[in-house]
Amino acid sequence: MSSKNEKSLKALVARGLLTKAQNILEAKISNEGLCAVHIKWIDGHISQIEAVDPNSFSPDQILLPRLVDPHTHLDKAFTWVKGPNLKGTYEEALKTNLISQSKRKPLDVSDQAEKCLNLACANGIRAIRSHIDSFGAQTHECWEVLTELKKKWKSTIDLQFVALVPPEFWATPQGKEFATFVADANGLLGGVVVPPFDIQTMNNSLSQMIMLAEKVGCGIDLHIDESQIQPSAGIKQLLSVLDHMTVDIPITCSHSSSMGLMQAKALQQLAGRLAKHQIKIVALPLTNSWLLGRKNGFTTMQRPLAPIKQLQHAGVNVAVGGDNVQDPWFPAGNLDPIALMGFSLPIAQLAPWNRLGLAPFTTAAARLMGLEWDGSLYPGCPADLILLKAKSWAEVLSTPPERRVLINGEWLK
Repeated sequence: MSSKNEKSLKALVARGLLTKAQNILEAKISNEGLCAVHIKWIDGHISQIEAVDPNSFSPDQILLPRLVDPHTHLDKAFTWVKGPNLKGTYEEALKTNLISQSKRKPLDVSDQAEKCLNLACANGIRAIRSHIDSFGAQTHECWEVLTELKKKWKSTIDLQFVALVPPEFWATPQGKEFATFVADANGLLGGVVVPPFDIQTMNNSLSQMIMLAEKVGCGIDLHIDESQIQPSAGIKQLLSVLDHMTVDIPITCSHSSSMGLMQAKALQQLAGRLAKHQIKIVALPLTNSWLLGRKNGFTTMQRPLAPIKQLQHAGVNVAVGGDNVQDPWFPAGNLDPIALMGFSLPIAQLAPWNRLGLAPFTTAAARLMGLEWDGSLYPGCPADLILLKAKSWAEVLSTPPERRVLINGEWLK
């Protein structure tokens, strides 16, 4: 018997998200991998999911779990107007960002991040991992305001922060002290590994960084190989270090763009090594398609992008992130996971009607962040959902549709 407090709705759900749900085997699945279900929830959790005959009602809405963005930059969001990168190059973005970062104030960071979180919440995001520029004079103050925001938004959005610094910083006394601070804040150690670099110096830096992360007990998330030269030079260096270490902490390689320029056989071997070491990958198609592959002002003929499908085939956990929000690295972006799916369709050729095409935005992204719930829908899971006004994936991907967001069993006003 249903409780009077139990609520329900009927909608289309991706079959790949219902792997743990009961009474779904008889569901009729559309050509787009969608099946009609009657879903009920009470006290903030889903209580029942049942297949329904799609002929008994006209489905005009698609249901998803609230989604995850595993790679953003909340501290520099909305700074494009003050420091635009009109050339659109990686080098100009770096130069402009360094100038902007030197002038960044904690209050600005707090305001920009708050604006991001309000957008993310309304758009249906439940967890964000943000890399924080952590090499300026007011680094601790910026971390403090962001930590306060993390506490404020705890019941709505799960926030993870990565300290973004040069890798060699972690071997210094200041770096070791800061690593303890980051670990105490449940953050991750980060760094930028982009060629050209001295192999021995980078080897030592990565070794020291990994040992430090093991010591303080936190994960690592690297900006690595965001480049159009020396394909996978950074990842190869990381793997050579890991081949001689026993590592228990989770390691994520964000960007990994130049890997997409490797030859097929070499890529297959590298992907196998990544899977062996349980390295996770975050692909960032929007920013990398904008910044990389430019040559003398002409349209790129090769677009450096993490080879998502090849990595998945090798058993690597791959997620897709939105990365930048209107800053020197990318002039667009608004923390809309549905828009990100739409943009990724032509760039990365990820189709959400395929399980592995949807996973980078849902289950794989949640697992990469180590979240308690991976986004699969089943009785007992959180009632944290996005309801999209659409009858098909084609409608969803064409223009982000009208949506309602359910948080802990209650509709967001």
